Amino acid sequence: MEFRAKTALRPLAVVSALLFVAPPPAHAENFFQMLFGGWARRSAHPNEFRTPARPNRNDTRTRAFSAPKIASPSYHDYEAAPLVKPDLSRLQAGLVGNSQRAGPEPRLAGADFREAVQRGTGGFDLRAEKEIAEALVDYYSANPEFIWVSGLDANGRALETVRTLDEADAYGLIAAEYAVSVPRRNLSLENIGARLSELLRFEITLSARVLRYVRDAEGARVDPNRLSGYYDFPEKRPDLVRVLKTLSRTADARAYLESRHPQNAEYKALRVELEMLRAEPDDDVKVDTTLLLKPGGTSPELPKILSVVARDLGQGNEFEDVLSRHTASEVYGEELVPVIRAAQEKFGLKPDGIIGPRTVTALAGMPREMRLNKVLVALEQMRWLPSDLGSPRVFINQPAFTASYIEGAQTRLTTRTVIGMPTNQTSFFYDEIEQVDYNPYWGVPQSIIVNEMLPRLRRDPGYLDRSGYEVTDAKGRRIPSSAINWGAYGAKIPFNVRQVPSEANALGELKILFPNKHAIYMHDTPAKKLFQQDVRAFSHGCIRLQDPRGMAAAVLGTSVEHIADKLRNGHSSEKVTRKVPVYVAYFTAWPDDAGKVHYFHDIYDRDTYLKTAIEKTSAVRLTGG
Repeated sequence: MEFRAKTALRPLAVVSALLFVAPPPAHAENFFQMLFGGWARRSAHPNEFRTPARPNRNDTRTRAFSAPKIASPSYHDYEAAPLVKPDLSRLQAGLVGNSQRAGPEPRLAGADFREAVQRGTGGFDLRAEKEIAEALVDYYSANPEFIWVSGLDANGRALETVRTLDEADAYGLIAAEYAVSVPRRNLSLENIGARLSELLRFEITLSARVLRYVRDAEGARVDPNRLSGYYDFPEKRPDLVRVLKTLSRTADARAYLESRHPQNAEYKALRVELEMLRAEPDDDVKVDTTLLLKPGGTSPELPKILSVVARDLGQGNEFEDVLSRHTASEVYGEELVPVIRAAQEKFGLKPDGIIGPRTVTALAGMPREMRLNKVLVALEQMRWLPSDLGSPRVFINQPAFTASYIEGAQTRLTTRTVIGMPTNQTSFFYDEIEQVDYNPYWGVPQSIIVNEMLPRLRRDPGYLDRSGYEVTDAKGRRIPSSAINWGAYGAKIPFNVRQVPSEANALGELKILFPNKHAIYMHDTPAKKLFQQDVRAFSHGCIRLQDPRGMAAAVLGTSVEHIADKLRNGHSSEKVTRKVPVYVAYFTAWPDDAGKVHYFHDIYDRDTYLKTAIEKTSAVRLTGG
């Protein structure tokens, strides 16, 4: 959902472009008031934005318009899926009448699965996810043989599998959730019935834990779509019966299980980072990463900041004397502002002298525990994506405020982006790029019509006509905005609104489309100054690009000159003729081409929600099955 404001009136176009750059005035109720408010106050309607008189309750223009709103997606109180007991009685029922007999003495050559089942499964309190419980019964009903037992002991395949599960921590999983106790070797033939029961419990339990491991490795540990409406991923449902069939035949269970994890370079780099962090001593200078300290303010965190600044600037720096005199100062005086500005410049930040989260992170580094949590979250999120990310591809990382075009293992283009503001967040999903529109129109989303345009239209039905918008009905017929009783509608507007191309259009000169239910795409913007900000969360959800021509040329496989030619010829569209996946992603830990992991501020606080969901899932597993 994005503003693509363009207007046919040149004076208004200039004002609009300026207002896209400036912060909203205090009196502005919404974006459209911000965009048109100043002009309107100079118009023939000086009272337009004053509180209106008490409405006539018999007037549909005011009565029906009281408070229609289309809500943004929300975050949910995640509930982990409950565990259930597999219906092992179905196995017994399926073996009734089988030629194998459960006599008083089992055959001594080795454990027989049918005999073990017929001797009973009572007292077996295994619990598993519903899909796993069903898959266990389906598999063993059709294949009543041991996978993990040979003779009267766990076989080599079982021992290698248990070792693999024990190493799940290396993938950012929790090994205790897959733990299985291997029965001790028993060469005695006494009480063979009890041994069969023990081996049956081991067999079913190990299969259940293996299936949990495979589901988790492929991205089903936490369902992202139940976390929030801002997440949109296809459901991952591995064929669990086929998994057990494959394991029953494979000679290398470890290789098979490890192959179920993502196989891309980014996942491997995050795993390496996880290993390094776990081995790293916890001797960080811990500074509050939520700190916001302006000149003249005070904070007990300031001495720690100054100590790391002195370290980073090194001996003999021009501020050495200032730093030595303020070693223990908690007052951020004017003498220290140039010091902070110099440090900000060194790390490529805007040298505004304000000590905020990005400055703290750049100077002091993120604490080890915070980096560790970000990598664990990133590994989980990587499992939601395809194992092969594709080439070429576009990867948008929202916390980094960047969009990159990647071919093979090389990033060919990286451009700064503006993403959705916290109240209009950009979703997390992946799709495929289909088209580039030159000098585009903007079809206004219903949420913006209802939430932001209707208050103005209630007072001034004709303002869309004057501002370069077109209104059409469901059949595509043009209707003057001034002819519509906008007050008669609530949250469902039976009209389409679009803005015609112009130099003030907030989409700028082009947009890059990958049609999706979130109405999100990449586009140009006239608000170029926003790209100078370190934190660039200003849009209504779409991705604004600092270098839209470069990105359009990259996805089309053409030149920037070709893009310029198309733009000179007015409004048109060009199809992308090859497969170019696009990832509208959200990673606060992400590796570069060389495998070095960089860390970013969690601008939407999404890591917290996912971490909570992981903890809830783990609690259910460790206490209930």
